[in-house]
Amino acid sequence: MPTKTTFETVRKIASAIPGVEESTNSRGTGLKLAGKLLACQATNKSAEPDSLVVCIDFDQRAALIAEAPDTYYITDHYVNYPSVLVRLSRINTEALRDLLQAACRFVSAGATRKRSAVSRKRRRASPKTEG
Repeated sequence: MPTKTTFETVRKIASAIPGVEESTNSRGTGLKLAGKLLACQATNKSAEPDSLVVCIDFDQRAALIAEAPDTYYITDHYVNYPSVLVRLSRINTEALRDLLQAACRFVSAGATRKRSAVSRKRRRASPKTEG
């Protein structure tokens, strides 16, 4: 019989991913990569109990929900955020591992885009020197 997926399972999988750290606040426990949210316990009242919020892009979210609506879903509260809600009772360990790795790629890509934009802005703002 398969074991039940819980946030402890999420924590264990995430701990094996380089750079992922656990973070807690008054709303619950989350996982971050380079200081950016990767996944967290869904605390909004619109989410079903034992749900996880995972940061992914909107296209991936749409594909996941279309493929497995019994596992992945979204509520009005989360619709404008690049994330998907996951029913932990419905996801297996392998799919959860794949999802967290996809979230890492998404979060890392966002950090890279942001660093590139800041770098371009600094180059434009720096005074030109004549030589």
